[in-house]
Amino acid sequence: MLVTTRTKTKFAADADEAVVEPEQLRRATLASSVGSALEYYDFYIYGLASALIFGPLFFSPLGPDGALIASFATYGVGFAARPFGGVIFGYIGDRFGRKMVLILTIALMGTASFAIGLLPTFEQAGMLGAVLLVTLRIIQGLGAGAEQAGATTLISEVAPRRRRGFFASLPFVGIQLGTLLGAGTFALIALADKSVLQGWLWRVPFLASFVLIVIAVFIRLKLKETPAFQELEKHKNVVKNPIGALWKHSKKNVLIGIGLRMGENGNSSIYSALLVSFMSMPAGVFAGNNSIGPVGLLIAAGFAAVLVVTFGALSDRYGRVPVYRYGALFQAIIAVPAFYLVTLGNVTVVWVVMAVGIAIGVQSMLGPQCPLLPELFGSQYRFTGVAMSREISAVLAGGLAPLLGALLLAATNHSWLVLAIYSLVLALISFVTTFFTPETAGRDLVSTEDAK
Repeated sequence: MLVTTRTKTKFAADADEAVVEPEQLRRATLASSVGSALEYYDFYIYGLASALIFGPLFFSPLGPDGALIASFATYGVGFAARPFGGVIFGYIGDRFGRKMVLILTIALMGTASFAIGLLPTFEQAGMLGAVLLVTLRIIQGLGAGAEQAGATTLISEVAPRRRRGFFASLPFVGIQLGTLLGAGTFALIALADKSVLQGWLWRVPFLASFVLIVIAVFIRLKLKETPAFQELEKHKNVVKNPIGALWKHSKKNVLIGIGLRMGENGNSSIYSALLVSFMSMPAGVFAGNNSIGPVGLLIAAGFAAVLVVTFGALSDRYGRVPVYRYGALFQAIIAVPAFYLVTLGNVTVVWVVMAVGIAIGVQSMLGPQCPLLPELFGSQYRFTGVAMSREISAVLAGGLAPLLGALLLAATNHSWLVLAIYSLVLALISFVTTFFTPETAGRDLVSTEDAK
């Protein structure tokens, strides 16, 4: 049964005064940031490898278009696994605490990425390599399905409520650091001779993830449990079935979370994977040039690292919903001109488009989203609610974007309008969703009640 009564403690009395120990806030921010860096390092190296390398390495018998579609299908499989990871680890996080999940997910995700770097290619082992690639991608997706939900929930439950937008967005600087690492690595190795790149050099980015695993696990072992979960345990309010409680009491907020994520997550995948592939494919404006896209992502990530925190802080001042709404509208407005400009063949213009789309369009939604999703849900099933909102939308938007986009590009003779319309539709879904979203800024996250 959902419990809605509670005793106020120093954690609930005023989240801006006797809140948390500064050391706990510092460790939570660092732990969340390093985990985000690893997830998005993995995300970007896999996305870029899907766009540029995995096709000829693992699916060469299918021909150029078929290999690209198969490669993006493995990319999408990881997203399909994420809701299952969200369910499994969301249950653990709401039943046994946030800290345990953050250790499990980072180890699972990082180990799978490391193992990808050891796989045999089609030339070495036939389809065995492709089967193993899909298997590891599923494992990677299971871990990723709760990593960001855990990081978001953890930091939101620890941060002072009046500055929650600022602090909750800080771990997402880790996303940009992971992007910088992943895109930077690929920008460098893409300069190598093609035979060297496809021979052994492509393995290096995946094997290097081992370093981040060790650092992240070490930091997370030193974490304390969050005040909100401590309250649940203290008053014996931990629910035995958080998934059931979520679907009984919070279906509307889950749908709101999914709708909000469509424009942000979908456009992130369009700009970071599909656009990169569009430019470098045989019929693209930069056919055969594998470095322009990664360099563009590198530039965009540098700006995004600053702007995600800026938009998070703006949501503390002006509210989550207004910042999100105008961000989605901006992404919709730039969709058609942005992708048209890419077709002009000017490298500088392409980099500006990627920087504006990712650093302003995507981050203007991601910044307020960091605190908003945890604030939508009561403390008893918050982890599960955030995980389900994030990961169902990750399948519908982020996972399908490159695969569906590749199919549409092949069917339309690689028309840039496919990218523009896709980006526009996803942004408009989020824009409309904001009109059904309650304002959540300043909510008490010890409360077991949902935002209404």
